[in-house]
Amino acid sequence: MPNLAERLATVKDQISNECTRLGRSEPTLIVVTKNHSSELVDRLYRLGERNFGENRVQEGAPKALELGKADINWHLIGQLQTNKVKQALEFANTVHSLDRQSLLTELTKRTIERENPLEVFIQVNLTSDDARGGVQPNQTLMLADAVAQVPTLKLMGLMAVASLENEPEADFERIAELSKRLRAIHPSAHGLSIGMSGDYLQALNYGATHLRIGTAITGNRQY
Repeated sequence: MPNLAERLATVKDQISNECTRLGRSEPTLIVVTKNHSSELVDRLYRLGERNFGENRVQEGAPKALELGKADINWHLIGQLQTNKVKQALEFANTVHSLDRQSLLTELTKRTIERENPLEVFIQVNLTSDDARGGVQPNQTLMLADAVAQVPTLKLMGLMAVASLENEPEADFERIAELSKRLRAIHPSAHGLSIGMSGDYLQALNYGATHLRIGTAITGNRQY
């Protein structure tokens, strides 16, 4: 059974090899540490990782406080409730799940005195299930225009999770096309946060700039 360092090395080698094959630059690797201890994050930190993803504010905030490392970039990748925004901004450098006007309003209010803009991705729902997080594709550009008007927010691009109903390539093709349309309006919003443990190599073929990989690196989660 490979240990943590070996799993991390394998994933990074696969990413590097695929990027070389595609003739593209390497993406930002975000190690998803939800349901894992701060001790595991510290081990990954000592292995050189600096970008970590958490789904829930109530787990990520105390973990960040316990570790107390200023050079860690915490990415909030799960759905964010408006009443958790204040707590989220105490540790998260980047929010990947901006998906509605009410959340944008709260982020705008809570960042008004922020020195550096908060990085945000707009999460797009690629399914027909409205209960899943994400703005519908046909409403994405309108929300992006609103984000771009807020000086304390930096519109990074789009985030999406491949649906369970389709092959990931079909969903990645859709989000890549939507990203192209977004960049035509907001050229700096070139980020594409797609690709997880089961489909990160496919995501590289569709322009992923941020990979959110958990189990393939961390092993089975601790519930």
